[in-house]
Amino acid sequence: MKDLIVLKEQIALIEKEIKSISEKLELIEKKLGRIDDIDIEIKAIKLFLKRVYPDFTKEYPEILRKIKSKE
Repeated sequence: MKDLIVLKEQIALIEKEIKSISEKLELIEKKLGRIDDIDIEIKAIKLFLKRVYPDFTKEYPEILRKIKSKE
């Protein structure tokens, strides 16, 4: 009888953990979707800058290096 009570408690704990993990995964999925949107926006901005400012293509790698070196 005690084993059954302990087993039920363990199952309840596992169910809570699964629910918690599911909620975290949903939050991560939402954030990933937002990151994908931002990635597309950045690509569009880069394309625009390359068309309007032809020198941007040459200067962009140097700009990235400067930003990365400051981090």
